[in-house]
Amino acid sequence: MRILIATDAFPPACGGSGWSTYELARGLRLRGHAITIVMPRPGLRADHVRTFDELRVEEIACPSLPVPFVRTYAKNEWLWPRLAARIDRTGAVSRADIVHAQHQLTSPAAVIAARRVGIPVVCTVRDYWPVCYWGTTIVDPRWTRLCPECTSGTMMRCLKPRAGAAWLVALGAIPYMRANLARKQRAIAEADAIVAVSQVLAGDLRRRARGLRRSKIVVIPNPVDVDGIRQRAMSLPRPVPGPYALFVGKLEPNKGSAFLLPAMQRAALAYPLVVVGDGAERGRLERQAFASGRPVTFTGWLPRDEVLQWLAHASVLVFPSYGPESLSRVLLEAATLGVPVAAMHTGGTAEIVQDMVTGLLVDTAEQLGDAVARLAADEALALRLGAGAQAHVERTFASAHVAAKAEALYEELVYKRRRHA
Repeated sequence: MRILIATDAFPPACGGSGWSTYELARGLRLRGHAITIVMPRPGLRADHVRTFDELRVEEIACPSLPVPFVRTYAKNEWLWPRLAARIDRTGAVSRADIVHAQHQLTSPAAVIAARRVGIPVVCTVRDYWPVCYWGTTIVDPRWTRLCPECTSGTMMRCLKPRAGAAWLVALGAIPYMRANLARKQRAIAEADAIVAVSQVLAGDLRRRARGLRRSKIVVIPNPVDVDGIRQRAMSLPRPVPGPYALFVGKLEPNKGSAFLLPAMQRAALAYPLVVVGDGAERGRLERQAFASGRPVTFTGWLPRDEVLQWLAHASVLVFPSYGPESLSRVLLEAATLGVPVAAMHTGGTAEIVQDMVTGLLVDTAEQLGDAVARLAADEALALRLGAGAQAHVERTFASAHVAAKAEALYEELVYKRRRHA
């Protein structure tokens, strides 16, 4: 089968969405399929073709503007028809049998393009962008309150802390925000199938996105190259002598940044915390860490190999995420490496971290601190949970299993399209 994958991000410089897309492409290639990657690159002045692991990646130039909302328009409504035209051309050249879009920039464009040439299209949803303009479902980034629905009223509350002194002016953008969200929902509702990466996300999409209630929503999780990650991580030396706790991710409210250091204070570990990542909350966390007197190291963003190096040798991974996680790649990679995990119970996290089976799952920052302390004090428990996590990820999330599920979906959709034709 010839598969055109349209994605917002792709390795080597990307986050979890890009690496999950790569693992899917790699798994499909191993099953004998021909893969072409198309990716918009904001800020790129001219289209560019590169390769990664022998996969052809066509990068499409698109503007990157510094003005809020104007930047969003350029990456959405302005980009979609242009990207769709490029996907059309690329699909014609590669004679694609199916198009699979991977995130919010590429999904509407992929639907437009596939509809024009009459081939099936699939959209993968990895977070809450179809039901929340910001994609986080956090009403106020300072208070970390979850948003019940994207209405004009909740958008007003969203804008106030984000826009600051320009809040009253920013209120004029609400009609565009609502229209943008509606356009994205209408676009992916036209897809032949929507892939949600967790059962929780699938349920939330059905309940909260009115335009998607009749859509075909299937659950196919993010894939993990279990053997490849283990071989690579274990070939890397320990980054520091001695044990350490680890946090990996964005330092943002929806990732539970407000809960991280209080939990570590309660845990009162004898060894340090290492924070790999960056974000708007970093300055506040650094000041909080300094005031606490406890040893905390902030590394900022690191290359993938260095992240795996820290992860492979961690004594415990702390996962304080508050926003509804769809399916965290950090947790999947920690499970792959058998790292003991203490996590907040949110979104699809419980589909990876099963309490007392593959990790410890809690509901509050206080309980998170207690769970970290328990894993640090009970080596037998930590080893048992780490082994359980490894077995779970092998059964459920290994690339070969996930690629087979995607392949079965493609075959069903292609067969239906040809039968109807």
